[in-house]
Amino acid sequence: MCGRYAASRKPEDLAVEFEAVPAEGHPPLPADYNVAPTKDVYVVRQAKERDAEGRPTGGAHRELRAVRWGLVPSWAKDPSVGNRMLNARVESLPEKPAFRKAAASRRCLVPADGWYEWAKRLDSTAKQPYFITPEDGSVLAFAGLWEVWGQGEDRLYTCTVVTAPATGALTEIHDRMPLVLPPDRWADWLDPGREDVAELARPTPADFVAGLELRPVGADVNNVRNNGPELLARAGSVAAPAHQDALPVPLRSSDDQPALF
Repeated sequence: MCGRYAASRKPEDLAVEFEAVPAEGHPPLPADYNVAPTKDVYVVRQAKERDAEGRPTGGAHRELRAVRWGLVPSWAKDPSVGNRMLNARVESLPEKPAFRKAAASRRCLVPADGWYEWAKRLDSTAKQPYFITPEDGSVLAFAGLWEVWGQGEDRLYTCTVVTAPATGALTEIHDRMPLVLPPDRWADWLDPGREDVAELARPTPADFVAGLELRPVGADVNNVRNNGPELLARAGSVAAPAHQDALPVPLRSSDDQPALF
């Protein structure tokens, strides 16, 4: 699943990274090292271009826009439904009414530095948080869906993060993960003309997952009121996850040495 992540990059840097145009009239979002559901987050979507009268020109471009995390379908009675639509399981995209139409034509990318997962511990009833991030410091792009609820100036833009079964070393931490898309799949995911959702939502490549650092971090991240880059600092000593006796492969640290558990 994806219930908390970090997003610290400036909008101008994201615009360059994703070849997107920032939406007008929106103040920049601050760096957030503890992004929680219902917060405003950045997404990259394919936006239709319009003329001075507001009529579609037939053109389109990538747009970087701030939206609320928690999908609110256009047919919802009120926006509170978004509190339950934080993640969209990849297995249910073609069938679930809340996601079906958005999966067909309103897909987006959710930029992130990395995400948090909590693993059960052998030595404690408290769970151990991990920050999962590219070893090379590059940006991540979660597969997402976006929607618009309401009319006129009261329109609310929202999103959800698509999740999939965990793969590789990530299975030692949690059974699910965000569907992370490598750069060579960004264009296809954003293309509203592509209707083959099953193909677009195929698993994150194994070599991409192998390049992720699984970093144990401190318990301060457990409280959504805590924020700041210190949340990403590596914890000194961590016990092995409780659902296994031994790691079949070492979880990797930033210096390519086995992480301490």
